[in-house]
Amino acid sequence: MTITAAADGSALGNPGPAGWAWYIDDDRWAAGGWAHGTNNMGELMAVLDLFRATAHLPEEELHILCDSQYVINSVTKWMPGWKKKGWKKSDGKPVLNLELLKDIDAAITGRKYRFEWVKGHAGHELNEAADDRARAAATAYQAGKEPDAGPGLDGVQGAAEATANHEVPAPDGHDSMIFEDLDVQVPRSAVAAESAPAEPVATDSVPADPAAQLAADVQMVFELETELLSPAVRGDLTEVMAFLHPEFQEISRDGSLTDRSTIIAAFNAAEPLPVGGALQVLAATPWGLDKVQLAYRLLAGDQAVLCSSFWQRVEGRWLLRYRQETPTA
Repeated sequence: MTITAAADGSALGNPGPAGWAWYIDDDRWAAGGWAHGTNNMGELMAVLDLFRATAHLPEEELHILCDSQYVINSVTKWMPGWKKKGWKKSDGKPVLNLELLKDIDAAITGRKYRFEWVKGHAGHELNEAADDRARAAATAYQAGKEPDAGPGLDGVQGAAEATANHEVPAPDGHDSMIFEDLDVQVPRSAVAAESAPAEPVATDSVPADPAAQLAADVQMVFELETELLSPAVRGDLTEVMAFLHPEFQEISRDGSLTDRSTIIAAFNAAEPLPVGGALQVLAATPWGLDKVQLAYRLLAGDQAVLCSSFWQRVEGRWLLRYRQETPTA
């Protein structure tokens, strides 16, 4: 038997009041959160609690529906490398959300599981139910109230009581951020393309409002761009390559042309990638079904760099196809 559940997180302010939830059906779900946390913490805690709540069913496979590529990549791709390095990045710094990741690593030992990425805010029934409960938990903490913890699974509440044990680090500007204040530019042709019944969507859910889905796609791309620019990711070749399209190219701030091969050569020569920094988004434009362009100002130390990046969704994953940097005077 396979247990299929959606896991999701929410943060109001990111960091700010935060919630998490997993959902199987109306009789089997759980939620919790923090008065101060991040969206990625919520996503990870939802997965952790699901594993703990099903620990008494070790022979059952877990099919986890998740709209966070950060969580899926962390658990299925990056965690083994982090463990070999003593849970540190190549730059010697601890990985983000270290304690949660260690707890997940312990919880998945001996378990059968698989992750499936689903579009967030796209009408997927289980994902929407988990999102509603995670957001309700965050809203409860915002109001100074205890959230509805849900019935759990067979009376097991998983990690709900342990949530408060995970302290929230001071924000470093590299966790995912809420995309509330940006005026997303949606070309009329893009909405038309989303509305047209072109290709069947691999889900049995009700299609979302096209404009809302485009805004959700832009939010996802912004989070990935921010994560890619963080020192934690840029110090690890495996992690960097997981973000890049096979045909990735970049015009770097020094005018040189960069692609995957030159990045590999730089790592082999122990030459660090240029540091990232804080993002000031100038424009975000979805183009058609699976393409998003970001324009932003990158504040790297005392230097400001104008950047344009082009992301493409390939087989359900957003990958960076092209990027250009232009230093300002």
